[in-house]
Amino acid sequence: MQYFTDTEEYIDLKEVNRAIETAFADHARGVVQMPPKVYITLPEGDFRTMPAYLPSLSLAGVKVVNVHPGNPAKDLPSVMALTIILDIATGTPVAILNATKLTDIRTGAAGAVAAKYLSPKKEIVLGLIGAGRQAEAQYRAISLELDIYEIKCWSRNSLHAEKFAHAITEHDAHSVPLEKACDCDLLVTTTPSRTPVVRSEWVQEGTHINAIGADAPGKQELDPLLLKRGMVFVDDMSQAVHSGEVNVPINCGIFTPEEIAGTLGEVVIGMKKRKNADQITIFDSTGLAIQDLAIAAIAMRNGRVINLPFP
Repeated sequence: MQYFTDTEEYIDLKEVNRAIETAFADHARGVVQMPPKVYITLPEGDFRTMPAYLPSLSLAGVKVVNVHPGNPAKDLPSVMALTIILDIATGTPVAILNATKLTDIRTGAAGAVAAKYLSPKKEIVLGLIGAGRQAEAQYRAISLELDIYEIKCWSRNSLHAEKFAHAITEHDAHSVPLEKACDCDLLVTTTPSRTPVVRSEWVQEGTHINAIGADAPGKQELDPLLLKRGMVFVDDMSQAVHSGEVNVPINCGIFTPEEIAGTLGEVVIGMKKRKNADQITIFDSTGLAIQDLAIAAIAMRNGRVINLPFP
């Protein structure tokens, strides 16, 4: 068995975007096995187990990933993860991957795929709500699919937003008030909020939104009126209804599963699309285990390896 470490240093983000795009297409075609993730609630956060089988890559495995929003105060990442890859013929564990940074990258790639297919503009103002690691991952991946000419960033801690904007040298980036960050072409939300952060009246027609932060029951970042105004595309129907951006509005009777326009995979393979350039579109991302297998395949080809005896 092999342990892969420092793999993110050897990963081509364009390759990841294409691999994640293919995984979403496989999902839409029904050729993957992927039960919904299982959540274990802990006093200060949670952890999830995410199994999947991706036949197109001949990969099977499971990721264990935590989400602890208070970790940065302890100088730890909010999200840490470990992926185990199994031999599909024998079930033998063949690889263990440090998937903490891989999780950031593959989530960013999902947002980039959504932006590629759902943004009506190819030259955009990018609005970022949140200024952490996932905001950076979304920005980096999206910049490979669309031309960004301005970045507006907001964080509850304005110093974090200013530091984030200052670190971006490739584009015109600056910290702005929350309402101003929502005045953009493509809005990305990456907060752990349990109450809406983005109000419907702040979002103009034709905006595409990547709703990334709501990935567990009870979380939500968007005013439910935005869901009613827009077309909502999810990564996976069962996961989204349980733990995506739509979970609270559904549980409150404000929104229904039948109002979901489709999955991102269906958009990728051409089954679904935005109605027109003035339509608001929303990608509700919960994170799929097949994304983890897709990026694991890349990491296993390129990462540094430590051999571990097994059994």
